[in-house]
Amino acid sequence: MAKDKTTPSVSDETSGDIGVSDLSYEQAREELVDIVAKIESGTVPLEESMVLWERGEALAAHCQSKLDAAQAQLDAATPDEDNA
Repeated sequence: MAKDKTTPSVSDETSGDIGVSDLSYEQAREELVDIVAKIESGTVPLEESMVLWERGEALAAHCQSKLDAAQAQLDAATPDEDNA
């Protein structure tokens, strides 16, 4: 985890030391949007871009997990059309 301390990233600026799993969907999505914009700007060094990319991958997976859980909850609350 030394690279987190030596290479500043968007995650340092937006969420401090909060782990991805501690973020709400909205927080993770906002940080992911910031990371994408920063990488696409082309103004960050390669090493920092790689750290940002890894964080972005984790954020995207977290967001997808939150969306999947919400969909499962909706599916469970919705009557099955075959049995209705």
